[in-house]
Amino acid sequence: MTYIAKPKLHHPTLTCNALGYTRRDYEGKVSTLCAGCGHDSISAAIIQACWELDIEPHRVAKLSGIGCSSKTPDYFLGPSHGFNTVHGRMPSVLTGANLANRSLIYLGVSGDGDSASIGLGQFAHAIRRGVAMTYIVENNGVYGLTKGQFSATADPGSVSKKGVTNTDSPLDLVGLALLLGASFVARGFSGDKQQLVPLIKAALAHRGAAVLDVISPCVAFNNHPGSTKSYDYVREHNEAVNRLDLMPPRAEIAVEYADGETVEVTQHDGSTLRLHKLHADYDPHDRVGAMNYLHAHQARGEVVTGLLYVDPEARDLHAHLETVDAPLNTLGEAELCPGAAVLGKINAGLR
Repeated sequence: MTYIAKPKLHHPTLTCNALGYTRRDYEGKVSTLCAGCGHDSISAAIIQACWELDIEPHRVAKLSGIGCSSKTPDYFLGPSHGFNTVHGRMPSVLTGANLANRSLIYLGVSGDGDSASIGLGQFAHAIRRGVAMTYIVENNGVYGLTKGQFSATADPGSVSKKGVTNTDSPLDLVGLALLLGASFVARGFSGDKQQLVPLIKAALAHRGAAVLDVISPCVAFNNHPGSTKSYDYVREHNEAVNRLDLMPPRAEIAVEYADGETVEVTQHDGSTLRLHKLHADYDPHDRVGAMNYLHAHQARGEVVTGLLYVDPEARDLHAHLETVDAPLNTLGEAELCPGAAVLGKINAGLR
């Protein structure tokens, strides 16, 4: 197995932020995702956002579940804290870590399969409790690690790599986050860095539950089923001593468009994704208005991107529980175990 490492030497002319860090200091290992994957663009946006915010990497705790998206924390913020949980269980582990040490900046990275299927209940409870975190969903509509089955966010009529048409109704994690009471809700597109970086910066600066759904095209499972050069056709007509997959390099999908405009983005398989950017006069403080806006544009076949809702007066889980300002993991036995008399008083109050 070949291991590729990035050089540790930095060019002396690289621009530094206020902390003296270069952008390279916020990078991680070399990505093993398919060339052209939108997830790598999201990682690059996270790196840029943290560098611009002058965040000390060791103050960030990044957590993930299982899936292509959940591999990405290894590709950014190498010096930060990291924990890769089991499938769909990232939110509860992040909640526990947040309760133990409120001084860290919590970044949860998940996917549409990880959050909208097996982890849906975990997603819902973390949001409704107001856990202070940035929850990024890298949304591509398929299970990339298990050969491209539809995820719960796939739109009706979507055709899979094998030519199967999706007939199920989709889960809209943005709409669900609004219903659950998230105090920051946004949607971005991995190919629109100009919009995505500010959204990530705003989410990281928010002190409540911040949900950022990012549409991230999958380049590995967009082959045209009728092509004689497709993976399926070659497998069916080739007698080989082994079975290997070749993921050809693809160009990154990138767009630039103004506020209030709708743009059609041609993806690698020739299909079209319609994106609509919010108007400059859009009011992000109206939760019900945001939900109505989403539904109106979904009916037109448009994917709304931008900051959909934010509560500037949001209170997080620690405020709800009235915990002390000091991180719980810094307290000693005397503070955490005050004795039988105090415990008896607490029990008496519950009777």
